[in-house]
Amino acid sequence: MEETTNRPQKYHLSYTGKGSDFFSVIMVNWLFTLLTLGFYYPWAKAKQLNYLYGETHLNGDPFTFHGTGKEMFKGFIKALLIFGTLYGMLYLLMYLEEPFVGLIVFYLGILAILPIAIHGSYRYRMSRTSWRGIRFGYRGERKEFTLNFFKWILLTLVTFGIYSSWMTINMRRYLIGNIRFGDAECSYNGEGTDYLILNIKGYFLTIFTLGIYMFWWQKDLFEYYISNLSLHKDEKELQLTSTATGSDFFTLGITNLLILIFTLGLGYAWVVTRTLKYIFDHIEIEGTIDLDSLKQTEENFKDATGEDVSDFLDLDFII
Repeated sequence: MEETTNRPQKYHLSYTGKGSDFFSVIMVNWLFTLLTLGFYYPWAKAKQLNYLYGETHLNGDPFTFHGTGKEMFKGFIKALLIFGTLYGMLYLLMYLEEPFVGLIVFYLGILAILPIAIHGSYRYRMSRTSWRGIRFGYRGERKEFTLNFFKWILLTLVTFGIYSSWMTINMRRYLIGNIRFGDAECSYNGEGTDYLILNIKGYFLTIFTLGIYMFWWQKDLFEYYISNLSLHKDEKELQLTSTATGSDFFTLGITNLLILIFTLGLGYAWVVTRTLKYIFDHIEIEGTIDLDSLKQTEENFKDATGEDVSDFLDLDFII
């Protein structure tokens, strides 16, 4: 029995959504958001995430997003107040003929709320996500992450941007390393040096090939991100790997661009669907963790302020 448990198994990720169904969700959301002068947006986002999560499967079972429009609306109002205050200070200082001071105060304010928004977004999104009834969770500490964030920003500034690769990897390590899937722990093992070399190579080859290598660069970044992700429980683990290719990224990117151009943007739902299907079809998971053995350990967290502030700042959820 022990040999069977420790024998590596393969797990399957898939996305089963249809472009036409997602298009219906987007159009209804767009209509109600327009009719309510934007106030329907939190409910629109909740419905969109409910659809996308519900169509994403692990071993045939869907993920579930439990967030609600009501939760997000409360966070939406708080985010409006935060940004309203910042913009109010900016216009007041401009009115007092201190535009330079106003811009400094505004951007320092944005910088100050960035780590809080990222931390809050992870805590909310993870808590409201489950699979087979087992919740995800995020155990990072806001104070610890904020102090680290500003340390990484300072090091990036004094190195004229060179440290940005280490900052990206450090953020991933902290954020992903604090994600829990029931009683299993996520881990990220990337290195700043590898990431820097990867980006230098991609940058120069993209220039030399007049932009063509950009898709292979994107493939390399995706592969590096995925291949350094793992899940651990006791002495067992699941390891993720990517089977994506540069030529596939090229075909996917060009086709998606043509769809958007020739549909005047209306094909966005099909672009998202095609992209998600490709991504999940090209992630392989292998390991010795029995998913049926996962236990519920994570608490509910319903404050969506960080999620909504992240939206205002147009931050990607996955760093």
